[in-house]
Amino acid sequence: MKKLRFKNGDQMPMLGLGTWKSKRDKVPAAVNIALEAGYRHIDCAAYYANEDVIGQVFNQAFRSGPIKREDVWITSKLWNDAHKAEDVIPALKKSLLDLQQDYLDLYLIHWPVAFKSGIGSAKKDEDFLSLEEVPLIETWEAMLEARDQGLVRHVGVSNFSVPKLKDLIARSGQAPEVNQVELHPFLQQADLLKFCAGHDIHVTAYSPLGSGDRHASLKSETEPSLLEHPTIVEIAKKHQFSPAQVLIKWSLDRGTAVIPKSTTKAHIISNLKSVELELDDQDQKKIAAMDRHFRYVSGKFYVTPGNPYNNLFDD
Repeated sequence: MKKLRFKNGDQMPMLGLGTWKSKRDKVPAAVNIALEAGYRHIDCAAYYANEDVIGQVFNQAFRSGPIKREDVWITSKLWNDAHKAEDVIPALKKSLLDLQQDYLDLYLIHWPVAFKSGIGSAKKDEDFLSLEEVPLIETWEAMLEARDQGLVRHVGVSNFSVPKLKDLIARSGQAPEVNQVELHPFLQQADLLKFCAGHDIHVTAYSPLGSGDRHASLKSETEPSLLEHPTIVEIAKKHQFSPAQVLIKWSLDRGTAVIPKSTTKAHIISNLKSVELELDDQDQKKIAAMDRHFRYVSGKFYVTPGNPYNNLFDD
């Protein structure tokens, strides 16, 4: 398994197991299967509401062996209602408690969006805080403090555009170590990848398969399917791999980490075997031509009539 190296020598496995949308009664088995299959990167978040049951798996796995805590890269994310400086470390400690860990390998600002304290899902204008009330730099400096305290080894962001990354770097002098964003052939984000590469920011791709299992309220009736796209199907048949494996390997070939979610044993194992696929230049050119700047996770769920988040991705 290839890894992304950080300045201090730490290495993040490029292929991990995503846990967004993984139900509480399914995710413990999924994490167990993944660890047994050879995954050493598990991506979590407070908002996913399953960290406590994942923590039970970690506790058992690390106590019984042969997997050690230091063998597994564990990521979590700060939710939108804890962006104030005084709320960041308490939120992190809650994730640590739920995951039954003394530290995280990576902690990310989940979204560049601020809610009032205690708001899990903002529905109306008054649920939000503006970035004037809680600037991203305030949240970011608290994240850096968490790293300084040894609660996390690395800190980064998620769903941040180039302008937002530039602003954080200019204000703090410290670039996020990771930016986790939606990436797949319909949303290739070449400019963002170029910027991150130029500032030593690793990139993790989420929704690499199109998040077909997300809630119906987040979908449109006419959205395209990655797994059924003729180009992906053709390349999969050519190499005798699955469309999902083609999509995962494409992300890995771009130098990004990738975190496909599954709770199905066959899919978890199959996703891991995508590293064995070799995409040739012709394949890469065909996939490059698929870019259409289409987001499955559009951020429109953060738009209400009077809040300032109507151009979340600055595009």
